[in-house]
Amino acid sequence: MGNAPHQKPYLILGDKYARAARDAAAVQPVLFPLADGQDMPALLDIVDGVMLTGSPSNVHPSQFNEEISDSNMQLDMDRDALTLKLVRACVDNQVPLLGLCRGFQEINVAMGGTLHQHVHRQPGMADHRELAVETTEQQYAPRHELFLTKDSLLAECAGAGSVWVNSLHTQGINQLAAGLRTLAVAPDGLVEAFEVEGAGAFTLGVQWHPEWKCMDTPFYLEIFRRFGEACRARNRARMV
Repeated sequence: MGNAPHQKPYLILGDKYARAARDAAAVQPVLFPLADGQDMPALLDIVDGVMLTGSPSNVHPSQFNEEISDSNMQLDMDRDALTLKLVRACVDNQVPLLGLCRGFQEINVAMGGTLHQHVHRQPGMADHRELAVETTEQQYAPRHELFLTKDSLLAECAGAGSVWVNSLHTQGINQLAAGLRTLAVAPDGLVEAFEVEGAGAFTLGVQWHPEWKCMDTPFYLEIFRRFGEACRARNRARMV
């Protein structure tokens, strides 16, 4: 960040994610900004859950055996190296896990699935990207309907069979990983939410951004409330 030649690197958590964790899930976010794979077992022992946030960056296509199709794609291989291992560690150790946008895509790739690098370039698929000319409020406004799997966690959260959500992503699910159960699809058929079948703890991934003004959106709020409940359940188990 900063203007050249005085730019410096920063390790940042977006305000909207931190506030959603504190206010909606009623948990306190903690950061380990320089954690790496060798730190993971010790750090997972002292946390009650893991939230994988969205990001301007995308999952590197090499992570699902593809070449980069656009040299302008924003990538973050350091994050890939950590989060793809972290997903499996959370599932294996029954740590509550919530993946949002990029985090949703990371869970799919970590479990063996693949991504479309550019959803809007796929025949019959909609353009799920935000417009750069829009204000932030416009970018995060409800953009398309979402059809929820009957009797699923998300259908319970919504209290309905469909909801409207925001849409701010370029990559999206191509092949869903084995062991993931679809919980929601967009009108064009794109998978936008899933859970890990047989997971011993809350494990949910959603393609949209429920953290955005979640206190004003009951469906978004309920997602975080359920995540918070799972974190507190793990906390109680850890304290025994």
